[in-house]
Amino acid sequence: MIIFPAIDLRGGKCVRLIQGDFDKETVYSDDPQATALKWQNLGAKFLHVVDLDGARAGSPQNLSAIKSILNAVKIPIEVGGGIRTIDDMEKLLSLGVRRVILGSVAVENISLVEEAVKKFGDKIVVGIDARNGFVAVHGWEKSSAVKVGELAKKIVAAGVETIIYTDISKDGMLSGVNAEIFTKLAEESGAQIVASGGVKSIEDIRALKAAKVAGVIVGKAIYTGSLDLKSAIEIAED
Repeated sequence: MIIFPAIDLRGGKCVRLIQGDFDKETVYSDDPQATALKWQNLGAKFLHVVDLDGARAGSPQNLSAIKSILNAVKIPIEVGGGIRTIDDMEKLLSLGVRRVILGSVAVENISLVEEAVKKFGDKIVVGIDARNGFVAVHGWEKSSAVKVGELAKKIVAAGVETIIYTDISKDGMLSGVNAEIFTKLAEESGAQIVASGGVKSIEDIRALKAAKVAGVIVGKAIYTGSLDLKSAIEIAED
């Protein structure tokens, strides 16, 4: 199981939101490069980077910060947020990003996902962000009528192997994870699932490992110190 430290970018700074609410923001660092190096030095093997401004705008907005992270670390990074076109994907991959995460576009244009997988293979992953079992889009500011399981099956049929599933109700809340929902989605879809939302402690890491998810995104917990990243990685890799 891979632990992905999260770096959420807004205005070039590292921030965390509560349940995706842009009005409930905490700035943890104005130096994404230093933050990325910190997580790498603590043993991270992969970084999860989200362009929050991009998610709202519908196109990548924090490219300079993403470049600075790529220049700082030797480990791979994945990037999501506002990636809606093949050009957006090519631009990020050409910078050295290992994987790009498609979100809203997977709900609205599944044929683009198919085209992206044909062109870029396993460099394409899809993020499903959900409230109460329904998919949210456009920076989580809108809910759709699409059920998580239905979308996951379409995504897998389009050739995607990995899905990042975020439980918005728990995101940024440090409330603990609901491991069962990730197991259920893995069984329903046949995809590799990366769990996101609510991780608080080592117990959550153990629960998700037992749930056999492929990876876990950790954000607020490692910024506040409620989860020790080094210990989490040791348990995940044991």
